[in-house]
Amino acid sequence: MSERQVLSASQMRDAEQALFDAGMSVSDLMEIAAGGAAEWVRRIAGGRSVTVLCGPGNNGGDGYVIARRLRDAGNAVQIVAPMEPKTDAAKTARKLWDTAVETSGGEVRGEVLVDCLFGTGLARPLEPEHALLLRDLAGRHTIRIAIDLPSGVDSDSGALLNDRLPTYTATISLGAWKFAHWSLPARAQMGTKRLVPIGIEAVEGAAQLIAKPKLHAPKADAHKYTRGLLAVVGGEMPGAGLLASEAAQRSGAGYVKLLTEVESVDGEPALVIERGPLSETLADDRIKAVLVGPGLGRSEKASQRLNAVMSQQKPVVLDGDALVLLRPEMLSQDCVVLATPHDGELDALCRSFSVIAEVRKERAVALAKVSGMIVCAKGPDTIIASPQGDIAITPPSTSWLSVAGSGDVLSGIAASRMAGGADPFAAACEAVWLHGEAARRCGAFFTASDLAHAVSDAASVCL
Repeated sequence: MSERQVLSASQMRDAEQALFDAGMSVSDLMEIAAGGAAEWVRRIAGGRSVTVLCGPGNNGGDGYVIARRLRDAGNAVQIVAPMEPKTDAAKTARKLWDTAVETSGGEVRGEVLVDCLFGTGLARPLEPEHALLLRDLAGRHTIRIAIDLPSGVDSDSGALLNDRLPTYTATISLGAWKFAHWSLPARAQMGTKRLVPIGIEAVEGAAQLIAKPKLHAPKADAHKYTRGLLAVVGGEMPGAGLLASEAAQRSGAGYVKLLTEVESVDGEPALVIERGPLSETLADDRIKAVLVGPGLGRSEKASQRLNAVMSQQKPVVLDGDALVLLRPEMLSQDCVVLATPHDGELDALCRSFSVIAEVRKERAVALAKVSGMIVCAKGPDTIIASPQGDIAITPPSTSWLSVAGSGDVLSGIAASRMAGGADPFAAACEAVWLHGEAARRCGAFFTASDLAHAVSDAASVCL
C-alpha cells in the first residue's frame, strides 16, 4: 500500500471491492479497519469515557466495532444510534455489541465523542435532526474524533455540506487518504490526522501527497552550466523578479541571470543582470529554463515580452502577470510549461481556456488537460496537475506564508529546479515542499526575502 496516495470516493470503493474479490468479507475488513481506529481512539481517550455516534451504514458498523474494542480495553463506552443498521456488516457488528444503545442524544454526556454517523459515501447535507444531534453531542464532549471523515463533509471536494459542523481533535482515515483530508475548508475542521492501513494496494492514477524530495550534490566535474542556466525575465516591477532570482540562486541552478531593460535594477553580487532587447538576451542556447511573470506588468510591452519568451520554445515557468496575459495561441505542442497560479490567476486562465468546473481541484486538472501545461494551483491547499492526469497534493504549510512575494519565491524555486534538469511536474512538487520547509524555518513574521534566503537551508535536509 502507498501511504501517500489520496483516493476519490469511487477509487476507494473500487479498492475495497478488490479486497472483497480476493476473498475478504466486508465484516472482516470492518474488524481490521475499525480495530485499527479503535487503537488510535484508545490512545487519545487515555481512559476517559467515550460516546460513539453510529449511523446506519458501514461507517456506523465501524462505530459498533470501535465501541466493543474500547469496552474490552477497559474504557467506559456508550453508543448513540438514531437509526438501525441497514447494511449486513453493520447489522453483524451491532449484534456483537450485546448492550443497549441510546436512540437519541438526550442528555448524553461524556469526555470523548467518536463520530461514526456518516463517512466517505455522503454526498448530500445531513438531515436537520442528524446535524442537530451531532452538534449537541459535540458540544457536550471536550474531545471529538471523526472516523474516516467528519460527518457532513464531501469526500472529494472538502466542502462542508452543513452549517455549524463541529471541529475535531483528530480524524482517523481508514484505508487511504481522501481529498477532503487535505482540502479546505474541511481540512481545517479535522485536527490531527491519522491513517489506518487495511491492505489496499497502490491504485493506478491515484493522487499523491507531496513528499520530501531527494536531492543530490553536484557531480565531481560539474560547473555552472551543467547545473543549469536559468533566465528570469524582469518586468515593470523589478522587485518581484529580484525575489524570484534570489530564491532560484538557492535552489540548485548553477547560474541565474535576470534579464531586464530597467537600468536602475541592482541585485546580489552573485546575480548576473543582463540588459538589452529580450529577443537577444534569450537567444543564449545554454539557457535551460526561463521564468516570466513576477513583476512583469500587464501593459502592451509586457505582453510583447511574454510573446518573446514563448517564441523561444524553451522550458518555461509562468507566474503572476504572465498568467493573466497568456492566451491559448501562445502555446504550442512543443512547449514545456509550468504555470503557478493563485486562485485569481487560475480564474483568469480558466476563462482564457474555456474551462468550466466548480471544484478547485477539478479546475486545475481540466486546465492542465486542455492547455497541455503543468498547473501548480498554489494556495493553502496547493494542487499540482499534469495533462496526463497526474495529481499531487501538498500537506498544509504554515499560514505565515500568506505574505506578499511568497509566490515569487515559489516560482523561482520551481524554475531553478527545472533549469537543473527536473521535469516540470517534479520541479513543482520539489518547489512546493522546499517553499513550505523554508517557511517553517523562518518562524513567524518573515518577509519574502527572508523566505528566499531560507531555501538553501531547507534543501540541505533533502541531501
